[in-house]
Amino acid sequence: MKKLTLKPKKEDAIRRFHPWIFSGAIARTEAGITEGEWVEVCSAQGETLGFGHYQQGSICVRLLTFGPEPVPAAFWQEKIAQAYTMRQALGLVGNDQTSCYRLVHGEGDGLPGLIIDIYDRTAVVQCHSIGMHADRAEITAALRNIYADQLISVYDKSVETLPSQYAGTCKNEYLWGTPAEALARENGHSFYIDWEGGQKTGFFLDQRENRRLLGSYAAGKSVLNAYCYSGGFSIYALAAGATHVDSVDASARAIELVDRNVAANPVDASRHQAHTADVLSFLRQQPELYDIIIVDPPAFAKSREKRHNAVQGYKRLNAQALKQVKPGGLLFTFSCSQVVDKPLFYNTIVAAAIEAGRQVRVLHQLSQGPDHPVSLFHPEGDYLKGLVLYVA
Repeated sequence: MKKLTLKPKKEDAIRRFHPWIFSGAIARTEAGITEGEWVEVCSAQGETLGFGHYQQGSICVRLLTFGPEPVPAAFWQEKIAQAYTMRQALGLVGNDQTSCYRLVHGEGDGLPGLIIDIYDRTAVVQCHSIGMHADRAEITAALRNIYADQLISVYDKSVETLPSQYAGTCKNEYLWGTPAEALARENGHSFYIDWEGGQKTGFFLDQRENRRLLGSYAAGKSVLNAYCYSGGFSIYALAAGATHVDSVDASARAIELVDRNVAANPVDASRHQAHTADVLSFLRQQPELYDIIIVDPPAFAKSREKRHNAVQGYKRLNAQALKQVKPGGLLFTFSCSQVVDKPLFYNTIVAAAIEAGRQVRVLHQLSQGPDHPVSLFHPEGDYLKGLVLYVA
């Protein structure tokens, strides 16, 4: 492997096992390094600190191993097997009530730039770095070895998450196996998964435990699921005995999927209504108040430059949602914007409550499920923020 050398005193973060090396920390690179290539990272004194994928940009190297030991030939097999073992420990592998889960969560599983989600018998691979995409054949081989006949296909959905210039040379495709529609199970509920045309890898797996919590509150309640996508929270509310559920999303395709998922479950469809509409406009036009409102928008900001506008958007949305909650009702509110951290999100909801003029108490502070682990050495992986609020 070609070598990349850091500036003096720039190795401290690596010694604390942080996997990102920023371009400003690099003193020099060996000639001929191409994007996506594995590189050896050295200190200014020439000590080998680790090995990883090189890519031009702010994050210049994503480290996959630490220390001077060479990358083992069985690297992919070993790393993905470790992730599989952890999901076994969580009770997700071979679970007849839950057949969809995240197998690899980037830095949280020591594989920065790689997401792998399992939907029944299909693995959906999403690469966020050129190096991971270049290694997709090895990743596929490891998945086939580990899952054997439990797996019938591996689908690559990386075009949306790769750097735009490189993504233009790629396509989403099956890396192995035959296309198959999945009716996946989650805590006993059924969901059709659209990994080819849907958002992310097809389903928001990170909300599994939060959907279960909603179900514990939903019996006998009226519920609004805003930014519903495929209706995860809606199905849990209906199954728990909600009197009425409104699902709202601006995407007509998402609403079609919601209706299909309602039909796939043993729930009373007459208690559900789907709306293709802008969420904020829908809230402002609603004459009725709800017992429970769920607000789970897409990321309002993906860069620090847009953080202020995102905060204002969260404030307006949550202030309006709080106005639509019945006294004694609940608001489940979330942010998946990585650049909006927990204190900032919390303070934004405080500002929204002041604007709405409601007395509010925090019942739960929520995050992503345990199959989306956060490395102690990479706190940036803790991206999902959620609050359950009691609105007086």
